[in-house]
Amino acid sequence: MQTIIGVRFKKAGKIYYFAPGNLDIKLGDMVIVETARGMECGETVIGPREESEDKIIPPLKVVHRIANESDIRRIAENKAKEKEAFGICEEKIAAHGLPMKLVEVEYTFDMNKIIFYFTADGRIDFRELVKDLAAVFRTRIELRQIGVRDEAKFMGGIGCCGRPLCCATFLGDFEPVSIRMAKDQNLSLNPTKISGICGRLMCCLKYENDCYCGENCPHQQKKILPPSQGARVVSVEGEGKVISLNQQRRSATILLDSGRTIVASWEDVIEKDEEETSLASSLMAAYEEQEIDGRDIIAGEFAEGDQNAQPRERRERRARENRESRREGSQRKNHGHNRSRDMRETGHRRKPQDNRSKNSKRDKRSRENKERH
Repeated sequence: MQTIIGVRFKKAGKIYYFAPGNLDIKLGDMVIVETARGMECGETVIGPREESEDKIIPPLKVVHRIANESDIRRIAENKAKEKEAFGICEEKIAAHGLPMKLVEVEYTFDMNKIIFYFTADGRIDFRELVKDLAAVFRTRIELRQIGVRDEAKFMGGIGCCGRPLCCATFLGDFEPVSIRMAKDQNLSLNPTKISGICGRLMCCLKYENDCYCGENCPHQQKKILPPSQGARVVSVEGEGKVISLNQQRRSATILLDSGRTIVASWEDVIEKDEEETSLASSLMAAYEEQEIDGRDIIAGEFAEGDQNAQPRERRERRARENRESRREGSQRKNHGHNRSRDMRETGHRRKPQDNRSKNSKRDKRSRENKERH
């Protein structure tokens, strides 16, 4: 067993263990300790107590001293300089045209290093930016890329529950959260309803997850089965279709409805039931049918409105069509009279021709009868 104290350097940061030495340190005291980044000032959140050796990462460093008034004054000065450095860094980022967002600036206690935290979609070449910042501040510069969860931790805010964010108030570490936890708790699988302001699944899904794991053991691990290839699944990014599986890495490649392709682990994928899929498709078909009927009704109303608004144009169109039909009828009638007159004039010439054709047919029949007899 060894006596330790727990020191936290940020409001909701990770707790580090230190040896109090011969100092009489109480809960809530500000202490000066040596870390990998140099000398730092932190708050004692765990008072002196005995801890087993297996929970301590050696070597355990000893606290230098308890912070005095000059140390507290230096911390306040560093906070003011951090705001100034934030504005200068933003100007340099805009001048270089780098696709990155500055989140936080942090001075070490001894001012030997300035750490700039930023977010970006991919890798950023910021070598020229570091040179410019080093020329301005004349000290060591470190640029550290963080994720969206860490960004929410730095920025803070109010969650959908109406309370301050858990990550910004008391969570020291981010634990992995999967969409299967929401499935086990019978929650909605809509990613927009179970995601925090960072865009990832809410950390509070982990709080009660152990109560749903089984009857016998509260920490029983369920066997995760892979989704079927070609099945409809729900992921953090949205709904889609499984196009391939990787058994070794326990991951699935999903084609989302938006057209993007993602790779997610089996724990972060929930396969939809056939009944849910058929119900959703039927509801969508019914909605589209109602929408089409609504469009037809609106089109009919507009057509009726046009007819009521333009009766004069309809009457003129009908009159024009009647005149054209009468003209065509008179032309057909005249054509019929001319044809009958022509036939009467040529009747005497067509008669002999018709008689000759009849006589030739009669002679042919008589010859065939003679040959048959």
